[in-house]
Amino acid sequence: MTPERNKRLTSVLNKRQFDLTVVLENVFDPHNVSAVMRTCDAVGIQDVYILNNKIPPHKKWGYRSSSTAAEWLTIHQFTDINKCFTELRKRYKKLYATHLSPHSTALHQLHLTESLALVFGNETFGVSEEITKLVDGTFIIPQVGVIKSLNISVACAVTLYEAFRQKQAAGHYDNPKPEGEELNALKKEWGIK
Repeated sequence: MTPERNKRLTSVLNKRQFDLTVVLENVFDPHNVSAVMRTCDAVGIQDVYILNNKIPPHKKWGYRSSSTAAEWLTIHQFTDINKCFTELRKRYKKLYATHLSPHSTALHQLHLTESLALVFGNETFGVSEEITKLVDGTFIIPQVGVIKSLNISVACAVTLYEAFRQKQAAGHYDNPKPEGEELNALKKEWGIK
């Protein structure tokens, strides 16, 4: 590895936000999953959770839409809701899901600087009722158009860039994360010296 590439990968790794993740529930289209992965990489999310309990697990992602982002992320795949949410509860303090409801909080009113997982549902039905019972709250992306929802990858991008804005304002990207087992494992995996 060249010194320039080592420096670039070290810089990327130092900005990873291990306290923020995305959960995709039964998202059908692998290109949507890949587009979400690309956005996750762009804002420094390392871990992505894929829950497929109503559709078969994905065997591969849409290469063009991910632009190989999946190679740089840690993908956790689950087929069991309880196992997935048990793991999420171990790692994240809060879990929020997108949900079209008059009781949902507007995205910009959420505090996205705390340790949290953001759950997005599939293209047809959104987040399932079962999942909405397992999270700490639901949110909506404010809109004024006729259509009340966005494509899953767009909704995720809008949400993650709001999290990025809040985390950047709070200085979360300014300092490298403390050394730890997870960080050291990624350095080895990425070939960083």
